[in-house]
Amino acid sequence: MDRAKEPLRAVCILGPTGTGKTRAALSLGRGVEVVNFDSRQVYEDFPIITAQPSADERAQAPHHLYGFLPTTEAMNAARMADLAAEAAQAAAARGNLPVLVGGTGLYLRVLLQGIAPIPEIPGEVRSAVLARLEREGPQRMHAELLDIDPDYAEVIHPNDSQRNARAQEVWLATGRNMSWWHAQAVPAHPVEALRIGIVADLEELTPRLAARIDEMIEHGALEEARRTYQKCSDPSAPGWSGIGCAELLAWLRGETSLAEARDLWLRNTRAYAKRQMTWCRKERNLSLFDAGDFKGIAAEVERWLNS
Repeated sequence: MDRAKEPLRAVCILGPTGTGKTRAALSLGRGVEVVNFDSRQVYEDFPIITAQPSADERAQAPHHLYGFLPTTEAMNAARMADLAAEAAQAAAARGNLPVLVGGTGLYLRVLLQGIAPIPEIPGEVRSAVLARLEREGPQRMHAELLDIDPDYAEVIHPNDSQRNARAQEVWLATGRNMSWWHAQAVPAHPVEALRIGIVADLEELTPRLAARIDEMIEHGALEEARRTYQKCSDPSAPGWSGIGCAELLAWLRGETSLAEARDLWLRNTRAYAKRQMTWCRKERNLSLFDAGDFKGIAAEVERWLNS
């Protein structure tokens, strides 16, 4: 059979942080290649803080697009979609099943649905938004985005300067929000995808998130942040905007105690997990499974592959 003439088929596993998405991918057995499409796990300086797959997990299957981007460099959905599509196509060419894993629903949407045809933003609008970002910070913009575009606000973090500013400039320049523009997109990478969402009860997930943060600290998260700070002390560098990274940066800069940074890290992680859960439950064409239901996920994948 000529695989080059077949449509690219891929399994996509999404879900809140801490719900075992990588374990679910690996439970599918041999012949799997794991492709990252999480916006934080691309950063090379933060393997512990962003919970990148362990050495034991990487030994079970090939992993792609983890820990390759410097802290100073920004990632965007279009570039990530191109990289993920390339990695998935290469895995399929090797006769393996690409399994895309991540918590960034926006990136998956761009991969499967394409890039929105947003017109060029006038320079004066962009300058005004960036000046406001400098004065007020991304959290204020995110609070406004909850009214302007609640669907998009659910998939980006309040600390994400790049995406919150982009949403504001698009709204101001076009009078349309990001969700409207995304609906106009045309797929750039035709992919036949089985989309699986992993969900959990937030109250049950929260102590697991707390334990995971404590484990990260125990296994070197503080030293990881210190090393990165020595290389890049610029708080506006894209890699520092992620959850865990931002809180430890504030501690390194003497703006908070370690205990306060840890508590804020947990609160922000919990809030992010809640947004991810909401997104999963609202997303169409997403087969939902409880965290840990690896047999159910494997059965669904087998059914889909044989359909």
